[in-house]
Amino acid sequence: MSENTSNTTTVKPHFKLWAKKVEANEVTPQHPHKPFPGWVYGVLFVIFDIIVVTALEVGVSSSSTRVQLSSPTVGFGFVSKMWTDGNFVFVLNVILVALLYLMLLMLFNRFWTASIVILAVGIIVAAIEHFKVEIRYEAILPADLGFLGSNTGNMLTFIPAGAHVTILVALGAFAVLLALILVLRHFDGRKGRMIRTDNLSLNLTSRLILLLLPILVFALYCIHVSTTDSLANKFSRALGDTPSMWDSVYDAQRNGPLVAFTRQLNPKIMDKPSNYSEETMKKVAARYQKEAETINASRTNNLTDSTVVYVLSESFSDPSRVPGLKTNKDSMPNIRKIKAGTTSGLMLSSGYGGGTANLEYMGLSGLSMANFESSLSSPYQQLVPSQHWTPTINQLWGAPVNSLGYHPYESSMYSRATNYKKFGFSHFYTLTGPDVIKYQDKIDESPYVSDKSSYDSALEGIKSGKTNKFIQIITMQNHMPYHEWYENNDYTAESTTGTPLGDDEQQSIETYQKGVEITDQATQEFLNELDALDKPVTVVFYGDHLPGIYSSASEDGNNSLALHLTDYFIWSNKASSSQGNKASDAAYSSPNFFVAQAADHMNAKVSPYLAFLTEMHSKIAAMEPPVVNKVQGWDRIPEGQNIYLDQNGNPMSTDDFDKETKQLLADYKLIQYDITAGKNYLKDTDFMTLPTDEPARRGA
Repeated sequence: MSENTSNTTTVKPHFKLWAKKVEANEVTPQHPHKPFPGWVYGVLFVIFDIIVVTALEVGVSSSSTRVQLSSPTVGFGFVSKMWTDGNFVFVLNVILVALLYLMLLMLFNRFWTASIVILAVGIIVAAIEHFKVEIRYEAILPADLGFLGSNTGNMLTFIPAGAHVTILVALGAFAVLLALILVLRHFDGRKGRMIRTDNLSLNLTSRLILLLLPILVFALYCIHVSTTDSLANKFSRALGDTPSMWDSVYDAQRNGPLVAFTRQLNPKIMDKPSNYSEETMKKVAARYQKEAETINASRTNNLTDSTVVYVLSESFSDPSRVPGLKTNKDSMPNIRKIKAGTTSGLMLSSGYGGGTANLEYMGLSGLSMANFESSLSSPYQQLVPSQHWTPTINQLWGAPVNSLGYHPYESSMYSRATNYKKFGFSHFYTLTGPDVIKYQDKIDESPYVSDKSSYDSALEGIKSGKTNKFIQIITMQNHMPYHEWYENNDYTAESTTGTPLGDDEQQSIETYQKGVEITDQATQEFLNELDALDKPVTVVFYGDHLPGIYSSASEDGNNSLALHLTDYFIWSNKASSSQGNKASDAAYSSPNFFVAQAADHMNAKVSPYLAFLTEMHSKIAAMEPPVVNKVQGWDRIPEGQNIYLDQNGNPMSTDDFDKETKQLLADYKLIQYDITAGKNYLKDTDFMTLPTDEPARRGA
């Protein structure tokens, strides 16, 4: 009896301890295991976080099979550049995923459940990224979130043939991770419970606070990361974020898909003008309706009675104008002669070595990058996808069948395929479907389609049918980089500063010169073909920016303006009554004024909007935002002044503007705000309507 009593007293304390652990949910009668210590959760949290970041990066680690424009650092380089380049954008992605992970932890209050969800979402998104890159060479963008609503069926367009392999790999990876988590959970005495107090109010309050904190941090980051000089922006850039929004895939590869995605969520478009209202916009519309009537009283033609062709010639400019550079011969004699006989001049570009789509956007819309907030650096990706009203000049020609675009490259670059459809183009011919550009010839060793092929493809569209059209051509022949592509290249270049050009710089310049010569000849042949047509055609030709190869000249800050001036001309064929016309105030311009200048050149009647642009151009010849340009990249300078040039190409100060110029600038901001960020009051007026004898057409 005493022996039994002794045994009982020995066992009882252990039983009580086990019972307390059961009560505390640290062990259960069915699974009497010890709870994992906190550091194990911490280590696994980091591991699962990194797995998600890795999966997302793998999802975008594909490249175009047609031509290579970018040289992204993908694969292990996304991590290794931390110690090779001091770039910690990998860490930035880990931090952002960690914030989402923390939200799930507090939402479920179970570590293992939250881990399963974050891994599942990461793998699913990575698979969708892979499909979209493969099909469209485009990363997931904020605009794609619309597919989760009324356009869910469009998600199927992301799934290519043979997708079952990727799906099986994704499912296999998730199955392995799921099995691992379930095993770990089995041996975890507390089953991943994070907040373990039995006090319900304390439990919920603690979880709510710990849930709101990561939500607040993540939301603030998303709201401000695209705002130049904000704390989030500085933090992001300090860790290595280098926005590369001309190519969404490259941007995602270079900076991580999550970082690239969040940067586009909340760009600030414009400050709301203090006097913005429906009444104000009606007054603006009425003011320029009167101006249009005054202008139209002396004009006899209609803009849409001709086919108008915009040619954005990639990187086209005059090498002989580069300060400190001597070339052995003229590489653009034909275009120089064309310019001498028609409306022509120099165009102020916001880009140097990049930024094509911004110039393209200004040309199509008549809006100016100078009016946007510095955080909006790429309208094609940050603005257009979410716009409800996108008036562009091609819409003046009526039905979409009369608007055609040609670009011999990836249709997804700058999200052009999506945007051109929104602009009202019936077809946008590129290297990728559904509209494949017909001619794709290249010259010698060049990786890009020649300008002649671009022109030949567009000529078929210009000639087809009896109706007049708007044609947009964006060439690729002279895109960087510039290696020894061309045979029999006898161009030479040398420095006049006393410091010789570097070998790479010299090779690039000489290759580029030959490319300019080829463009010069192809453009003359294109105009000759148009001259042979019996229908009036007007061409607006311009180079979007200088190539980013003049490293010697760019070292001198005094050369900044010279390195941002390209060539442009507005030319009409023999069938047009405006051939040989030279419009006034043409010496300097910027793309937002081209449509108004084309109307002036053609002696064509204008809408109130074009009347406004005509008046604006008479006061300010060219305008662009302040920029620090880098090859294939650009940063806005928030504290800098916009660049305004007078008719002689001299910089102007806003302090010296007269009352009329200040009024025009104020009206410009009102107009641009209403179209892009406001309530579209102008849409219900005749502000965009041309005065023709045909039924009113809504457009730009």
